[in-house]
Amino acid sequence: MILFCDTSALVKLYVEEDGSDAVAALAHASACLAVCRITWVEAIAAFSRRTREQPAAAATLALARQRLREDWPHYLCIDITQALAEQAGDCADAFSMRAYDSVQLAALRLLHREQPGEVRFACFDDRLNAAARVLGIATG
Repeated sequence: MILFCDTSALVKLYVEEDGSDAVAALAHASACLAVCRITWVEAIAAFSRRTREQPAAAATLALARQRLREDWPHYLCIDITQALAEQAGDCADAFSMRAYDSVQLAALRLLHREQPGEVRFACFDDRLNAAARVLGIATG
């Protein structure tokens, strides 16, 4: 199985929060972790926001960033091409989604088309999970 993680799920592999154990178990059971290129930006932004909001956690978050940098080359990364951007626009329109969520969904959909039946989606956004299920992609 390939586990496609959106940012809400991937961050849980680096920062302990609700759902971290579940994502870690799914990641451990997967042959491969996949992400969209935009996840890098969203994850770094999430770590930065958390550092601003919780200055006492700065050292832990710096370690999380470093671990992400080390792990990133090992992830199957879906790049943002013009075709993917157009698919994301279609997703935004069809599912009334925010821009980056639409990019995540389009990347997931592309991977699912290439690897049907082997892709599972890890995400902690109800609307994004619902859209994935409409597209026939397993969640959770």
